[in-house]
Amino acid sequence: MPETTDQQKFVYDFTEGNKDLKDLLGGKGANLAEMTNLGLPVPPGFTITTEACKVYLGSGSEPTALRDEVSAHLEALEKRMGKKLGQADDPLLVSVRSGAKFSMPGMMDTVLNIGLSDASVAGLASQAGDERFAWDSYRRLIQMFGKTVLGVDGELFEEALDEAKRAKGVTTDVELGAADLKRLVEEFKGIVAEETGRDFPQEPREQMDLAIRAVFDSWNGDRAKLYRRQERIPGDLGTAVNICSMVFGNLGPDSGTGVAFTRDPASGHQGVYGDYLQNAQGEDVVAGIRNTVPLADLERIDKASYAQLMQIMETLETHYKDLCDIEFTIERGKLWMLQTRVGKRTAGAAFRIATQLVDQGLIDEAEALQRVTGAQLAQLMFPRFDEKAKADLLGRGIAASPGAAVGRAVFDSYTAVKWSRSGEKVILIRRETNPDDLDGMIASEGILTSRGGKTSHAAVVARGMGKTCVCGAEELEVDTKQRKMTAPGGVVIQEGDVVSIDGSTGKVYLGEVPVVPSPVVEYFEGRTDGAAQDADELVKAVHRVMTYADGGRRLQVRANADNAEDAARARRFGAQGIGLCRTEHMFLGERREMVERLILADHEDERDEALKALLPLQKSDFVELFEAMDGLPVTVRLLDPPLHEFLPDITELSVRVALAEAREEAHENELRLLQAVHKLHEQNPMLGLRGVRLGLVIPGLFAMQVRAIAEAAAERLNAGGDPRAEIMIPLVGTVQELEIVREEAERVIAEVEQAAGTGLRLPLGTMIELPRAALTAGQIAEAAEFFSFGTNDLTQTVWGFSRDDVEASFFTAYLEKGIFGVSPFETIDRDGVGSLVRAAAEAGRATRPDLKLGVCGEHGGDPDSVHFFHEVGLDYVSCSPFRIPVARLEAGRAAALGKGDSDSR
Repeated sequence: MPETTDQQKFVYDFTEGNKDLKDLLGGKGANLAEMTNLGLPVPPGFTITTEACKVYLGSGSEPTALRDEVSAHLEALEKRMGKKLGQADDPLLVSVRSGAKFSMPGMMDTVLNIGLSDASVAGLASQAGDERFAWDSYRRLIQMFGKTVLGVDGELFEEALDEAKRAKGVTTDVELGAADLKRLVEEFKGIVAEETGRDFPQEPREQMDLAIRAVFDSWNGDRAKLYRRQERIPGDLGTAVNICSMVFGNLGPDSGTGVAFTRDPASGHQGVYGDYLQNAQGEDVVAGIRNTVPLADLERIDKASYAQLMQIMETLETHYKDLCDIEFTIERGKLWMLQTRVGKRTAGAAFRIATQLVDQGLIDEAEALQRVTGAQLAQLMFPRFDEKAKADLLGRGIAASPGAAVGRAVFDSYTAVKWSRSGEKVILIRRETNPDDLDGMIASEGILTSRGGKTSHAAVVARGMGKTCVCGAEELEVDTKQRKMTAPGGVVIQEGDVVSIDGSTGKVYLGEVPVVPSPVVEYFEGRTDGAAQDADELVKAVHRVMTYADGGRRLQVRANADNAEDAARARRFGAQGIGLCRTEHMFLGERREMVERLILADHEDERDEALKALLPLQKSDFVELFEAMDGLPVTVRLLDPPLHEFLPDITELSVRVALAEAREEAHENELRLLQAVHKLHEQNPMLGLRGVRLGLVIPGLFAMQVRAIAEAAAERLNAGGDPRAEIMIPLVGTVQELEIVREEAERVIAEVEQAAGTGLRLPLGTMIELPRAALTAGQIAEAAEFFSFGTNDLTQTVWGFSRDDVEASFFTAYLEKGIFGVSPFETIDRDGVGSLVRAAAEAGRATRPDLKLGVCGEHGGDPDSVHFFHEVGLDYVSCSPFRIPVARLEAGRAAALGKGDSDSR
């Protein structure tokens, strides 16, 4: 639990903070303070800090000083506003809203209209001159407070509201009159009493205090924890609470609420983007319960407010030097700013906006690299729908988050999760989503809603997760209870039917639409020139950002490739060599039997014959590989298979022998084979006879591979090529193993040099993939010219679990319980595995200062891991060909970190 002191301050007025205090005031509070400092029209209020939340969550009660501080700030607010909280004849009303450091849209709680009660609702009606408005505000308070603070099932309120509309014969809540809403308030209070065993609280300060605790508690709500795991947001930050005097967008047609973006968050294009809803409060826009009008329509509805909003948007974007997401309310013609933040955006928008801001002189190239991520680049490399393909168009909505998503239609989050876990790809279809749908949204390929716009919950969350999303498809009638969707013309889509949604155009199709490669992939493949005049606009932006990254990065990026075809593709993607050539992949198919004969050979002659047959095949492999990567390093790992991969299945072989014995047939060869397999059988093949151990136990195996590498290199040299082979010994645990193999390799290389009449430079190094190797790296460096960290096996051996088995057993439970924030096979475990990598790198270079260091596990293509490898001083990372662009970008971002804002998300 955080310590508290007498001097610790837990509450800040909006006039006291600024945008740099996000750790303390949360993103919302810090930005409300910043807008206040800029002189923008922000309703007065104050912020309770994240430190107060941490104390509350740690002890179960608020800090002792908090109540007095809140009282003092509330009194100052009342004095400034000229009325008291909940005052009967003229009530001050406030909102209580969460505000974590990082944006978590819809994941935590908000309550509006705090201070309304039976005693003050008439006073509000009198002051506003609008009885309907007062009773609408009161029913909203009871509904939000009941669900958020008191834990009442929100569906009970929704059902009562729907019944009131049916009884009146209307379809929207704005068509309900004062008398209807007054009856609804009584019904809502009855629901609260029945469900909680207590009356709705009438004392305004009690309402506020309970709402504050509810916001604190929402930090550890299921949906908030799930979202944090998804977005990798630390769980110990806590949330701030913002108490803000209410302004009302539901006072009639000259009032309203909206969300605006200074640029299009879907494409990055400059213009007027956002949604506006007349006679509404902010939650109505985000919830998507009524379809909004485009923000540009506000110019016709309220020209003065529109002009002021455009000016404020320009001010904010220039001040924040980024796309800003803005929430605002117009109260009877007066504009109020309720929130701003650096807006979430799609991957394509992120790259376009970064280069636009460079051109505008607002940021430099180093900062531009911090505005994009490798994960976003990976999204841009996904395929997209083939525009030329014939497809049955079901309807069209708002293109909220780009991508091409195909899957079976499901109509609730539970089914989405259930089906996805069984391997089905699904599209989650809802009228609108809410925070309770988060797990289903994560499980789905894409999201489709019939309501809401680009600023609805579905759109904002989908963009943040990189999920394809189409919103506001009004022509599609969604019936979640009957689990069906009806398109114009009477076409019915039942649950389980395949649909395709295009988040770039908003189109929805029946069935599976074919996909084509992304133009970004074509650019990396060299089929388009990112600098060309006619290049796709997005490709140009990606090209520029990649140029920034390549120009500044220190880490080289190599590929994991085992054949000439993969090597050539990797080179097109920008690989600067091969960091891992897995020779065991060269022995599949027909060659598998040759390796089997080698392993099971009883006599030296049999073994030599097997090796002699394998040598020319290996040499041919290496000649092709060295030619494809001419002039670039190629690190060849000597054979490292778990032995069982090259032996007959012991169960199948036992059955064959038993059947042959039962039939009294000759089975001498198979019996001999079974005896040999039994002898070599391992209970745990991953920790058995593999790697350097295999090379030491089977004489001549590694020597054959070294000879093949050396002869291939000599052949390429004599043909005018520039082969740069490196020989890597796998699974070394002690320097003695390496010394024995090295001595044999040097002898073979010398023989090839003499026979070919040419000198060869073939560095010998090892993989560091066992904890002992990392701990004795200083000794091993005496015999190794380079280290390549095999972080896949190092993770397995450090943690003591198998990558192949873990997900089927306890891994999901560990993620759900928060023991792992992310899989250690996906992102390197900095504290455990990472500490061994760091220590081995330091010890190795202490022995051999020119020791080359790389990593060849798939961590080499993971964005967070690349930053770690940069920090510990590795020379290169190596990953699969399609992850090379991501690694290049992240290596550039790692080098630029510190020049830009590393805290931007």
